[in-house]
Amino acid sequence: MGVVYLIRHGQASFGADDYDVLSGLGRVQARALGAELARRETAVSLAWCGTLSRQRATAELALAEVTGDISVETDARWNEYDHVEIGAHHGGGLAQDSADPRAYQHMLEKALRAWVEAGADSPCAETWPMFLARVRAAFDDVVSRVGTGERAAVFTSGGVISTLCGDLLGDAVTGLLSLNRVTVNAGLSKAVTGRSGTTLVSFNEHGHVDGETVGLLTYR
Repeated sequence: MGVVYLIRHGQASFGADDYDVLSGLGRVQARALGAELARRETAVSLAWCGTLSRQRATAELALAEVTGDISVETDARWNEYDHVEIGAHHGGGLAQDSADPRAYQHMLEKALRAWVEAGADSPCAETWPMFLARVRAAFDDVVSRVGTGERAAVFTSGGVISTLCGDLLGDAVTGLLSLNRVTVNAGLSKAVTGRSGTTLVSFNEHGHVDGETVGLLTYR
């Protein structure tokens, strides 16, 4: 069997002028993730990330902790949904506010639900059906390239991961709307693929940012 690790980026700069930059804590989380992969003696031979800065930086920092010269392939299909546009069209346009992240999270969850329910009729440039189709296609391409005994790492975002994990369990919508809110920064989900298909075997592993390192645990 082959293995695909779906990895959420480290903490970005919530509430800042440019969200798409790893925070100082996010950089530490990315290195902790890489150290965890190294501790498991995980021989990652293939790697992908989206084009977003927070995804690319997480991949670079994490893989620097892993033995071997690993080339990362950039693919925009691994990018997150456009939370700004979805919030503007379906959530009243509430901006990120580091002083009140709960209010923003509440708005985002309502906006995502409305975006999904609108389907192809959403005014957003990327509708829910379009988003689902592109992340499925990106995942299928990775699976097709992972051979027996190989391990691939994909550095992406919480919405992408929760959607795909939900999809593997039979319900992509529930994945996005329910799993998304609990995905942790630098969390790790694992799927195995072989003759019998592709199966999700773990979701949101985060022992490397919990326990003695609980100070590294963040959701946003």
